[in-house]
Amino acid sequence: MDPEVGANRTSVTEFILVGLVETEQLQSVVFVVFLFAYLVTVGGNLSILAAILVEPKLHTPMYFFLGNLSVLDVGCITVTVPSMLARLLSHKRTVPYRACLTQLFFFHLLAGMDCFLLTVMAYDRFLAICRPLTYNTHMSQNVQRILVAVSWTLGFTNALNHTIALTTLNFCGPNIVNNFYCDLPQLFQLSCSSTQLNELLLFVAAAFMAVAPLVLITVSYAQVAAAVLQIRSVEGRNKAFSTCGSHLTVVCLFYGTGIFNYMCLGSGESSDKDKGVGVFNTVINPMLNPLIYSLRNPDVQDALWRVFVGRKSLT
Repeated sequence: MDPEVGANRTSVTEFILVGLVETEQLQSVVFVVFLFAYLVTVGGNLSILAAILVEPKLHTPMYFFLGNLSVLDVGCITVTVPSMLARLLSHKRTVPYRACLTQLFFFHLLAGMDCFLLTVMAYDRFLAICRPLTYNTHMSQNVQRILVAVSWTLGFTNALNHTIALTTLNFCGPNIVNNFYCDLPQLFQLSCSSTQLNELLLFVAAAFMAVAPLVLITVSYAQVAAAVLQIRSVEGRNKAFSTCGSHLTVVCLFYGTGIFNYMCLGSGESSDKDKGVGVFNTVINPMLNPLIYSLRNPDVQDALWRVFVGRKSLT
């Protein structure tokens, strides 16, 4: 390796993002579709957030966490889609090295926060259904704020570790990223130095950020299911399950696409399947979450109706 390259750590000053499609006609279609998806996602999540803020009936721990999830969804799609739309308009596919690292940092910050927040929401449902008598004590406003603050701290630490570790790699050759945003698997493939330590860090982080929360969510819902099945009233069981169904759907979508995206490290070059998973992670999931949480929730539907028609709550 050239000594000058080793001294500068990296000779690559910018990356080229291939994007989703290469033909100009399809790029126009992609621009319209993703602009629409972005507007729908931001509008839907901000509507959920507004409904939670203005409706007293929704001032509960479950909806406090849902409001934070809406903020994360807006942030997640904003980190990736607007920059992609700007490149489609300008027909420039390059992104500076530092901008790529910045995008990667915020993406992993929000994704890590998502992991912990979904775990906190499962814990909230466990307390509400399995420990109803002590629910208000164990899920006070101070506890809610602490749980969210800890989630942000852990997500920030995870993202910072990955970003700092990435700066130790040498990029001295190809700079073409086969994706529409910067992420670790694609950047690892472009490094001309060993990525073993980085992949080990990602593996350890995945165990802590994904596997452990998923186990806790599974254990929580196993106990919730056992408690709900003991309810004699069919209406009571349906009501209890309905409060958990939306969250479980979001968990399955989030972890299903996330695990698929990172379980094939070192398996070769990026493929179009990786791009499809990336679209699910950054666009489809944030867009579906407001729909999932409002579709079977009459309280949220009523609150949204009041927000849009301007009527005050009767409670």
